[in-house]
Amino acid sequence: MAATAPVCDFGWPAPSFTLPATDGKTYGLGDVTGPNGVVIVFICNHCPFVKAILGRLVRDARDLAGHGIGFAAISSNDVTAYPQDSFENMAILAREEGFPFPYLFDEDQSVASAYGAVCTPDFFGFDAGHGLQYRGRLDASGMNAGPTDLRRELYEAMVQVAETGAAPKEQVPSMGCSIKWKTDI
Repeated sequence: MAATAPVCDFGWPAPSFTLPATDGKTYGLGDVTGPNGVVIVFICNHCPFVKAILGRLVRDARDLAGHGIGFAAISSNDVTAYPQDSFENMAILAREEGFPFPYLFDEDQSVASAYGAVCTPDFFGFDAGHGLQYRGRLDASGMNAGPTDLRRELYEAMVQVAETGAAPKEQVPSMGCSIKWKTDI
């Protein structure tokens, strides 16, 4: 089921977290934050919206690192209902796609809940002080490959955050598969 993220609540503070990653380490918000900010994106393995953007997501994360922006992806889906999103399968995807960022597992879904994540992908771009500056999409492609000259909305916004501390006020919300919530929480 498709879902759309809400508009940006500028300045909203990033909730802290400590989560295991597919590289065998544990990361907190401070560990993934660069000197100029951080992008936290909720993704999963099975969603066609996520599959369609993986190459561009990896490219933009690498490029943003050069601007002092950290990056982490979090998977929060119910793995009982969606075994393709299991921690083991997350590790395979991260390796196959060459993720240059930690891929974190939110097994109890507490981090997704704290962030108010609603879909995959769902992007949260924070400044260096962890105030929310971007709650938009990666780009306009959706589930399509998109033209090679497609505007890099997340990248451009976070470069602006790195340079000025603030993102553009005009942002188009991300759209994707709904987070697959556990029914017993």
